[in-house]
Amino acid sequence: MERISIDKLHDEIIPNMGSDELILDVRGADEFAEGHIKGARHQGHEQVASIAEELKQYKTVYVHCKMGGRAQRASEALDMEGLDNIVCVSDGGMQKWQEMGWEMES
Repeated sequence: MERISIDKLHDEIIPNMGSDELILDVRGADEFAEGHIKGARHQGHEQVASIAEELKQYKTVYVHCKMGGRAQRASEALDMEGLDNIVCVSDGGMQKWQEMGWEMES
């Protein structure tokens, strides 16, 4: 499974994202409601396996959380479900995104 930083997600991936790619936010529902990356989908890290089949339709799914720990666990769970399109944003997360003042929606 590939791992990237939140900086790479912001600087390189999001500006060039296609409709066959998804940003999956695996933080808690309250955290997501407070603010998230524009267009991101929410699914708590403990329930990602329940949407594994649906996620197979995407070329790439970028999994992130607040700092990287829950993204790592969610990515491993999806990997165990047989998905090979998962990229884990394990270096940084929404905490850094907010510190940088990057665009969010709520």
